[in-house]
Formats: sequence, C-alpha cells, structure tokens
Amino acid sequence: MSLVEVTDLSISFGDVQAVRGLSFSLEAGGALGVVGESGSGKSASAYALLGLHRGTGARVGGSIRVAGVDVHTADDTELRGLRGAKAAMVFQDPLSSLDPYYAVGDQIAQVYRVHNRVSRRAARTRAVEVLDRVGIPDAVRRSRSRPHEFSGGMRQRALIAMALACEPQLLIADEPTTALDVTVQAQILDLLHNLRRETGMGLLLVTHDVGVAAESVDEVLVMRSGLAVERGPVAQVLGAPREPYTKALLSAVPRIAPEPGGPAAATRRTVPDGAEVLVEADGVRQVFGRGRSALAAVDGVSLTVRHGETLGIVGESGSGKTTLGRMLVGLLEPTSGRLTRVDRVQMVFQDPVSSLNPRRSVGESVADPLRARGQRDEGAIRARVRELLERVGLDPEQYDRYPHEFSGGQRQRVGIARALAAEPRLIVCDEAVSALDVTTQAQVTALLAELQRELGLALVFIAHDLAVVRQVSDRVAVMRHGRIVEEGPVEQVYGEPRAPYTKQLLAAVPALDPALAAVRRAARAEPAAA
Repeated sequence: MSLVEVTDLSISFGDVQAVRGLSFSLEAGGALGVVGESGSGKSASAYALLGLHRGTGARVGGSIRVAGVDVHTADDTELRGLRGAKAAMVFQDPLSSLDPYYAVGDQIAQVYRVHNRVSRRAARTRAVEVLDRVGIPDAVRRSRSRPHEFSGGMRQRALIAMALACEPQLLIADEPTTALDVTVQAQILDLLHNLRRETGMGLLLVTHDVGVAAESVDEVLVMRSGLAVERGPVAQVLGAPREPYTKALLSAVPRIAPEPGGPAAATRRTVPDGAEVLVEADGVRQVFGRGRSALAAVDGVSLTVRHGETLGIVGESGSGKTTLGRMLVGLLEPTSGRLTRVDRVQMVFQDPVSSLNPRRSVGESVADPLRARGQRDEGAIRARVRELLERVGLDPEQYDRYPHEFSGGQRQRVGIARALAAEPRLIVCDEAVSALDVTTQAQVTALLAELQRELGLALVFIAHDLAVVRQVSDRVAVMRHGRIVEEGPVEQVYGEPRAPYTKQLLAAVPALDPALAAVRRAARAEPAAA
C-alpha cells in the first residue's frame, strides 16, 4: 500500500472550486513536488492530507489515505494520532507557527508528549536531540530561546525539528523556503534531502519555485486552477515538459545563466559616464544602537546610480540591503558619510499588504502622492489615478476596491502605480517580487522594464534572488555585513565573480537540472564533512 493515496480529490470554499478531481500517490521514502502558481490548489490539497479543512466550512470530496488512515472517515482521535505521529507538516511562515511566548524546546517537547507518554524531562531531552539533528548549534542552550531570538533559517529548522520529533512516516513541507535567502534556502533543502535519506520518510513538497522542486524531489506534479496538468520524474518534466502550461511555467523561471527557452534578460544598457547622477553615496554608514550594542547595518558604502540604468543589490538577509535602500530614498539619513539624491525618488516595498492601508481603497492610496504635492482638483486626481491603474495593467474601474480584493501580483502593481504618481526619476524596489510566484514575478519585472524604457526611470532593484537580479539589472552590487564586496557590470559579476562570497551565493542558487543540483549539493557538503 502507498504511503499516500489520493483519488478524485475535490475541495470547494463556498462557490470557489479550489481542487477538482485530483489523484496522485506517494510511495514510502519517495519525494513528490507539487508545483504551481498561487491559487493553483496545491496548498489546499496538502492541507487535506491531514484533514485540516475539517470544521472550516470547506467541502472536501474524494478519497484520501495517509499512512493507512482514511482521512475522511477518521474521527478526531484518529486524526490527532495521524498529525505529528504519522504525518507532520512544516508551514511557510515559522513565526506564525511558533508561539512567541514559549521557548522553542518547550514547544517541541509539548508536541512529543501529545503522542508519547513520557516525562517532561524525557520530552525536553528529545527536543534537544531533534534540534541538534537539524543543525541548530549549541542545541541545549538554544532550546531555551524564544522564536524571536532565532534567525529566519533557524526558525524553519526548528519547525522541521518539531515535525521530526515523533519520527513521522511523511513530512509535508508547504513553501518551506519562500522567505529565505539563497544560502539559507540551500541549507534547508540539503537538510530535507539528508533527513529523507537517513530516516526513510516520504516528502511532499509544495512550492511555486520550480528550482526548489528540482533540488529536492523524485517526481513532480504540476497543478493549475485546481487540476493536475502534468506528472512524472523530475528530470523528465523539467527537461522535456509535454504540456504547454508546464513549458510556460518553466520559461518564466529566471536563470543565473542564459538558457534556451528561459526568459530573456533585460536589454543591457551601457550608461555613459556623462549621464546624470541621480543618487551618489560616499562612505555612508548607518548605525543602530549605542555603545557595545551598536550595530553598523551599512558600513562605508559608496555607489552611484545614473539616469536610465538599473542597479541590482544582492546579499543575504542581514547584509544591509534594505537599510541602504531606505537611505537612498531618504527614509533614513546616514549616521555618517555623504549621500546626495534628486528630489523625485520613490520606493516599492516588499509586502504590499502591509504598505497599503486595508481601510482605504486602492485608488485613494494611489492618490496620496498627488495630494501630497498639493493637487486639490478631485476630478483631476481621480482621472490621473485611473490612468495610472491602467498603465500598470489594472482595470481603472477597480479604483474603489480594497487591497484584500486583489491578488499579490495585483497589489504589487498598485504599489508601483502609487510610486509613479509622484513622477519619480528613480524608484527603489525592495524585494518587490520575492513573495510572488514565477509567472507573476515575470509579469511585474517586465512591467518595471517597460516603464523604465518609456519614462526614462532609473531603478535600484534590491533582492536576495540572484537570478531575478541578473535578469533585470545592468550593474550589480553584492553586499555582506553592511559592505559592498563586489560591484560591476552584471555579465562580469555573474560570469567571472572575484569575491569568494559572490561565488558562494551563485553556487547556492537552485538548478533546474536535477543532476546539476545533486553535484552542487555534494559540493556544499564537502566543507561540512571535512
């Protein structure tokens, strides 16, 4: 009997049919990647494996068997026995999955005691064991830390440790690396691979990142609009896809190096030395805190951005990218150093949900910069906002709709429209596409490139995704610990990197070729084994 058997699964939320007639199986010890855009039904399907839709009002049909348990007919006691003990889930956002008030070790111990009659001391010992197993250094001490004291990657490791506590037969990972930079993402994917090899557990990996699937699974199931589009061995589906949708999905994936069938890189602009300098930083520093607790988030950075060019800024979380971006637009003034900029500078933020007021219509949010510049004619304001909404690919009739009525990609377009309302000469994009699936990501980057050509904008594109930065940038600066370790034309930095740190970042980018992914994984393991 298969570890997972799903037959004719259907899931409806009110009038919305999220999943339609989905069937698949997963053998013990196997790894299946479920890939698709946002709204394809992949996460809803994964939640159904643990009966997580029960009691939510969702209508679930078809047959689901996991580790011998019929999920539909199981009572609450049987479901509790399934969750955690036989099958466990790792969610996308570890901060929302971990209780901020309790130590991480205590939370893992509590999960272990739910399924095992052991003492508190034995449960604590088990918590330390699994934290150590997933690579948390000094696990005894760190088990007493609360979630906010862990980095993003460590929090994700802690969630994996919690899932492993009862030695489940199946691990379901729902977008486990979406918010992580490339090196931490590579570490988490390597960890999942090694754990599967050591324990023999099955893995169901839900992701919109095709490269992540290539790194981690044996087979791929491609979903669209609640339907299974294509399934097969990962090398076959990614190397020679049969279905047009799979081909389109793969063609939208940004590459580190140009490949046949991959998305076209931006037309490289050679900006003359005489082009107007819109922003110039000379040895700027940004220090937070005082005395021994002082932290130099940006430490002696010098750079220029000229009219009409795109400067990409890459680096891991904590490298100082966002702080530098906020300095470039004037949201933060340098602690020291010199920074000059033109007046008309705007920013597009990473999370459009938090940057748009949920109580105001998107039209009113886009209108704010117009009113801030002194415009008072409401008719002219409304006309200009409708023009801007149309310019970024939205329906002008959506002026009075609210942010929650839009998809993630549409909300980001609203953010771009709001930035354009101020008629900027420079836009700083801070992780503006990091939370979007690959096709939506490609649409937003194409929109920015089009706006740049038409309006003569300069762009600073901040991201931890090196492939996206390569696709859109003319020059790139690599940051680490608040400093720029390498800078130059994008072809030079990516083709012939000089700094060891740049080489390390490039080696961590997921490869679409599973064979190459295996070679890179082995290479990453060598220093750890030495």
